Amino acid sequence: MTVQHRVSVGVFVQGDRVLMCHRRPDLSWYPDVWDFPGGHLEDGETAVSALRREAREELGIETGEPCLELDRWIADDEDITFVLVRNWKGTPENRAPEEHDDLRWFTLPESLERNLPDPRYPDLLGRVLLGE
Repeated sequence: MTVQHRVSVGVFVQGDRVLMCHRRPDLSWYPDVWDFPGGHLEDGETAVSALRREAREELGIETGEPCLELDRWIADDEDITFVLVRNWKGTPENRAPEEHDDLRWFTLPESLERNLPDPRYPDLLGRVLLGE
């Protein structure tokens, strides 16, 4: 099995809220869902370095330290690493309108009301926002 999609996403947490982006409904990969910002790894990148680059490109922010690998899901042709980010410089804004049509901060209950891309997201969100 060859992994086609090596992806790093940022779980940006501020207090009791998490940042999520709404993926445009016309996208071919995970359309019309609320997901974490991020993207594909380029050759030679680690999950953390890819997330730092994607945060600059998609959100216009610089991630601070520490950026910790929170979880990794490997299945079929996907390899997704979730990177926890609690410190950054700048105010996140949507700089990737070709991918996202909205960007918002959600509490845990608010995030669970959204159309999420994977049934494991509620557990991940609970661990991050409630320390479960």
